[in-house]
Amino acid sequence: MADIRFFFADVTIRVPERRRLREFIEAIITRKGKKPGSLNYIFCSDEYLLNINRQYLQHDYYTDIITFDLDSDPKLVTGEIYISADRVRENAKSFGSTINHELHRIMFHGILHLCGYKDKLKAEKLAMTREEDRLLKLYFIKK
Repeated sequence: MADIRFFFADVTIRVPERRRLREFIEAIITRKGKKPGSLNYIFCSDEYLLNINRQYLQHDYYTDIITFDLDSDPKLVTGEIYISADRVRENAKSFGSTINHELHRIMFHGILHLCGYKDKLKAEKLAMTREEDRLLKLYFIKK
């Protein structure tokens, strides 16, 4: 069983049904042919994530997510996923979505990165978005 934890650095955001969410994330990893390891989701502010972006990636801009793969074994999914609660809220507004829906989208986005998905090229981004949409539909329809 995967060790999936949620931490709140300097923000409060609701992460509902955590047990179900952990099981769903573990199932994503397994279906992608990987082995679930230890995953930490760290929810933080724009400023907190900007500092990480500057320090570790030398990028000087806001982002909604930064994912760190912490294992050299390509079959094992172990990492830290930093998510800006500020960006989640703003993106939900911009996309006409709910905070809960956008939160899950970005959480699944991080897992997909750890499973090998990329999103730099247009075709990669399209494949990533399609998979996020598919996962969201699965997650929210199964309720």
